[in-house]
Amino acid sequence: MWDSFWDFIWYTIVIFAFVAYLIVLWFIITDLFRDKKASGWAKAIWVVFLIILPYITSIVYLLAKGRGMAERQGEAAQEAKQATDSYIQSVAGKSPADHIADAKALLDAGTITQEEFEALKAKALA
Repeated sequence: MWDSFWDFIWYTIVIFAFVAYLIVLWFIITDLFRDKKASGWAKAIWVVFLIILPYITSIVYLLAKGRGMAERQGEAAQEAKQATDSYIQSVAGKSPADHIADAKALLDAGTITQEEFEALKAKALA
């Protein structure tokens, strides 16, 4: 397969460049569909040119929309963080302070006795 060490080095460089191109292509296509300002036709044209002239189109896209790519990536990361935080808060339940406040409201309303309040408070703090 390889006649010399330099054939192996060249093969490694070619594989590295191809994988790097695939990563860039993935980021470009992801950004295309994340861009809310671009029309469907503009996105289709970019995709067609990415297929016909992949390297040139990738370079042009990165030069033309690189800053917007970074902004959209930041917005997507922020949305993902907010969704994760919201999910964690929804499954985590109430904090001990919330449980104690609820028990205090029940005590003030006369629904529970002082002993029941103390038991609920101890349970919330445990």
